[in-house]
Amino acid sequence: MDSPQSDQTRWFAEEVQPHEASLRAYLRASFPSVGADIDDVVQTSYLRIWRKRAAEPIRSAKAFLFTIARHLALDAVRREHRSPIEHVGELAGLNVIDEQASVSDYVSRTERIQLLVEAIDALPPRCREVMILRKLKFLPQREVAVRLNISESGVEIQLTRGLARCREYLRRRGVTALFRH
Repeated sequence: MDSPQSDQTRWFAEEVQPHEASLRAYLRASFPSVGADIDDVVQTSYLRIWRKRAAEPIRSAKAFLFTIARHLALDAVRREHRSPIEHVGELAGLNVIDEQASVSDYVSRTERIQLLVEAIDALPPRCREVMILRKLKFLPQREVAVRLNISESGVEIQLTRGLARCREYLRRRGVTALFRH
């Protein structure tokens, strides 16, 4: 009496492996962009058909094997189109200049922005409203005056006070410039 494992092995050797050459030829002809990944597609197809057969009978091993391989090859083609990354042999030989800000510059800028938000939050309510409308929402002085029901000179006075208080708030915390270029 054969064990279930030896039955599975015999089935695989008789029903699946004989199709390897035609499977590889089919993949090379139908999916040339898969190229070097054909070995991976074949091996993954074998693994999937092996697992499926262990769970339930398969009527046509060849048809199922080719269907699995086709799906895997299509996935590989989709991944290639989604990620147009070219493989490079030697990274050290590339002439790459990083023009992006470093992590420390980014964190420093983020901290300065947070301090500015705190400075604006610390302003008296009317002064804070004027600062937000003029400096953050870029509304004209006249529109701010109308919205807040104050004179244009009142807007100017509140803005001058707000800027001075924010500058002082930041200076006390060691910030001399918000944005460095």
